[in-house]
Amino acid sequence: MPDALTPARVIPVILSGGAGTRLWPLSRETAPKPSMPLPDGDTLLAKTAARALAVPNVADFVTVTNREYYFHTKDAYAGVRDKLPQRTSYLLEPFGRNTAPAVALAALWAQRRHGGDVVLLVLPADHLIRDHAAFVSAVARASSLAQSGSLVTFGIAPAHPETGFGYIEGGAPIAGDGTPAFKAVRFVEKPPLDKAREYLAAGNYLWNSGMFCFTADSVLAAFARHAPAVLEAARAIIASHENTETSMLEIDARLFASAPDISLDYAIMEKAAAEGAVAVVRGTFDWSDIGSWQAMAELTEPDGDGNRGQGERVTIGTRGTYVHAGDRVVATVGVENMVIVDTPDALLVAHRDHLQRVKEVVSELKARGHESYRLHKTVARPWGAYTVLEEAPGFKIKRIEVKPGAALSLQLHHRRSEHWVVVAGVAKVTRGEDTFMVTANGSTYIPVETKHRLENPAKDPLVMIEVQCGDYLGEDDIVRFDDKYGRVPG
Repeated sequence: MPDALTPARVIPVILSGGAGTRLWPLSRETAPKPSMPLPDGDTLLAKTAARALAVPNVADFVTVTNREYYFHTKDAYAGVRDKLPQRTSYLLEPFGRNTAPAVALAALWAQRRHGGDVVLLVLPADHLIRDHAAFVSAVARASSLAQSGSLVTFGIAPAHPETGFGYIEGGAPIAGDGTPAFKAVRFVEKPPLDKAREYLAAGNYLWNSGMFCFTADSVLAAFARHAPAVLEAARAIIASHENTETSMLEIDARLFASAPDISLDYAIMEKAAAEGAVAVVRGTFDWSDIGSWQAMAELTEPDGDGNRGQGERVTIGTRGTYVHAGDRVVATVGVENMVIVDTPDALLVAHRDHLQRVKEVVSELKARGHESYRLHKTVARPWGAYTVLEEAPGFKIKRIEVKPGAALSLQLHHRRSEHWVVVAGVAKVTRGEDTFMVTANGSTYIPVETKHRLENPAKDPLVMIEVQCGDYLGEDDIVRFDDKYGRVPG
């Protein structure tokens, strides 16, 4: 056992993914909850990174996310880039496989690079905690327990009977300084209301926050004991990169498909708790998983009638209503207890008592094949973003913005031509065998079946209008030949 005075080397493991269907239409499949802007303009992912980096003695910083979110994640970390350790790692999943495979991969990765005694601090990217000092204190307590061999989870004192969270039953107190800790007796699924009231009255039940702390060796031993299939799949993935010294591991889809789709709670924590191997640290910090529009609404201050929101709003005879106004004024007259979320391509109107059913809207849109379950009108790309301004049979009009120094892939389209008009900045255009510059108020034309590339060689953003013409205008009509962002299959 390490000396009690030896500070733990800590590796935050940020789990960033999930569709966030209960926060549609702001959250979409390609822009999930962790990257959704909050009322203060920041994202949950950026806030999670800042909170993790407030912990002392960070040895590495690991983010497990989808391959499609890699560049958005790096952008989100821009505000804390100077605080990131020299080793910052990305484990990129080809698709979601729940939390157990993600944690097993991160533990093997950390063990190989830093040794088995390093402490992993596993944090979902979609939680909001404002009290960093209390959080850091709780992590110090958890790290100490982890160094002693415990698997540690963080519990939150329930403020009310909540049916949307799982619970942890706390047992005997664990001696030690700092934030209170207990033996975890059992994990309890999301309860019905009468049970949630019982747990609140009992006083020894905590909300399951989904945050964990353990050494790499301890959690891998638990996987070997309770979930060997998860560990075997993770070992195969890490072994396939054994001779690669990189900070970015792209996980092979075939190998990842063999990993069981299971949460860390189900895979090991519940079983380990039954054996007395799990400790729960009672967090004294504020905590929210921003899991519904009700939670989102509570991030803004109410007016005298209990109305909350952001953007240009007019409320007449309105009470207890939340309005997110996007690009236009939203007026409410004579309504109560509503949630209204307006975006350029989708509008949500819901009663507060039915907010958990928002995910059913997403399921219905997905069943219809409607793009609004997946994409916003403005779609982020590694090189910048595009916004669909208008679309009808035979044509589509986009506003395209390219970051300084960025470039789209060298590509062609089989079924559409493109007309480009530069409105700000300078475009470097490759068209067939020719390369030339187009400045503001200039234009060019890309015929069907012509290789082309758009680049921004300047220090200012490039803004252009693209008019596509053709019998098919889907985003999948792209054949890439070369791409600086790794989007060309190897």
